[in-house]
Amino acid sequence: MPSVARLSVTPVKSLALHHPEGIMLERFGVAENRRFYLVREDGRLLAGVHHGPLVEVRAGWDEAAGRLRLAFPDGSVVEDEVRLGEPLHTDFWGHRVAGRVVRGPWAGRLSDFAGRPVRLVKADAPGGGVDVEPVTLVSLESVEELARRAGRAAVDGRRFRMLVDVRGCTPHEEDSWAGRAVRLGEALLEITGPVPRCATTTRDPSTGRRDFDALRAIAAYRGRRDGKKVDFGVYGRVLEPGRVVVGDRVEPVG
Repeated sequence: MPSVARLSVTPVKSLALHHPEGIMLERFGVAENRRFYLVREDGRLLAGVHHGPLVEVRAGWDEAAGRLRLAFPDGSVVEDEVRLGEPLHTDFWGHRVAGRVVRGPWAGRLSDFAGRPVRLVKADAPGGGVDVEPVTLVSLESVEELARRAGRAAVDGRRFRMLVDVRGCTPHEEDSWAGRAVRLGEALLEITGPVPRCATTTRDPSTGRRDFDALRAIAAYRGRRDGKKVDFGVYGRVLEPGRVVVGDRVEPVG
């Protein structure tokens, strides 16, 4: 029986992933996941696909205290209370996310790190910084199959930045769950379809530096949907909220 092998969240989109033992999965996703995101000077989204080394910055968000902490790879830390400024709408690859610019010391430090002007934005809605659906899921067997096909000893599945990694499937079994309900711990999902991947997957998940042409390797044995989309993993929509913990069973029920 498949089970939850790893959970991955981050308070700031594109920054270092956290791997909690459990999450509360609401209809909108996980409240503390991608609560903030970065935009360029012109208001366009800045993500890991644009500047991979963002994964070296680790964020900590204390919702109750309203405090955000960023720890940089040089050992420096920027922490303060979050104060919100002007509203901003940002295009997330086809849908608009509403947020407010965050005032404080983070933008200057992030700009120095990214080598370009950067603003920090807090999404108006909890979980608002997701790309399409609130849940993304992949099996570790699919990651292992990718490694085998590419002739590599291993591929670090963190490069796919999925909310849920599952263990105990046949390779790409999760694809067959599309259109079905899946019980994930206490939560119930609808698997809505495949996740088209971007160049973020070509970067080392610890450093953000390009180290493996994952897109080419996936396309070589899985092809391209509609002649261009390289799919790996699936999206999920939350039908019933609930607690999800590492080790919980993952069971298609519909």
